[in-house]
Amino acid sequence: MSTVVPGEGIRRYRADALRILALAAVYYGGGELGLIAQQVRGQVTPLWPPTGIALAALLLFGLRIWPGIALGAFLVNVAIGPSAPAVLGIVAGNTLAPVCSYLLLRRAGFRAEVDRLQDALALVFLGALLGMMVSATVGSGVLALAGVLPARGFWPTWSVWWTGDAMGVLVVTPVLLVLRRARWPRGVPLSRWVEALLLVVATPLVAFVATRTSSLLFLAFPIVLWAAFRFQRAGAAPCALAISTIAISAAASWVGPFAHHDLFHNMVTVQAFNGAVALTALLISATITQRNKTHEQITRLYTQFSEVMAQLDPGEMYRLSRPEDRTEGDSS
Repeated sequence: MSTVVPGEGIRRYRADALRILALAAVYYGGGELGLIAQQVRGQVTPLWPPTGIALAALLLFGLRIWPGIALGAFLVNVAIGPSAPAVLGIVAGNTLAPVCSYLLLRRAGFRAEVDRLQDALALVFLGALLGMMVSATVGSGVLALAGVLPARGFWPTWSVWWTGDAMGVLVVTPVLLVLRRARWPRGVPLSRWVEALLLVVATPLVAFVATRTSSLLFLAFPIVLWAAFRFQRAGAAPCALAISTIAISAAASWVGPFAHHDLFHNMVTVQAFNGAVALTALLISATITQRNKTHEQITRLYTQFSEVMAQLDPGEMYRLSRPEDRTEGDSS
């Protein structure tokens, strides 16, 4: 029989209320940043950070903080929505999408550490690509019903909305999950710090050159591979976020590979590039992390086996090493 501590329920509700308010504030801030690169009607953007923020919050704190998503979505859309019913519809879609992604990930056995290949695949296909169809469909449908989108504008808006929300999950959620478990490293050699510093400096420089030159986007991928192989998620996730942000900035400024093209072509190019960067970062870092964990487990088992063997009597070890003795012992 469990004992109820007086005031425990109140403290729990108070903590949940603070988390909800904090989530709403961070969601609103992320929304304002995302709208800087808006492409369709002032509220559809190729990268929507709030979806990544919302999904990360659900994965870390559970479903009970969903009101924070709804409140944050309302604060973002109330000033730019065409009408009150349309705003409520968009808020519903923005809230349901991360909730659906969260439920799908839970059903798939997702772990917030993203230390297995199956976790990375689940985040990509269930959390980002499938779950974000909800917000894109609801939001684009609401704008069409409100009369602010022509009939032929539904699918272009849907595609930008969907990819923007999906990119929010692919590049923002991993960073937040990394920050949640970030600890100051100890016993790290100086050479490792120098390498990390070089990666921090090289990432924006290479991304800037790659996205401001017409045919050098491929230069970003060696940086992503370097971050994933050497620093796993702690390096790959921020690297992918930085590269994607710089690429979106280039697309919004119509420079480099995004110059002299229409909106649809630029959206396809930037989303394909950002998607490839995020996929590479997630899958490679998860694979390397899983490999390292397997190696550590094998090393630990070998050490335990060596300790057990060292405690055995030499005569017993000699007897166990003779096949005929083992056979006689088994037959008796």
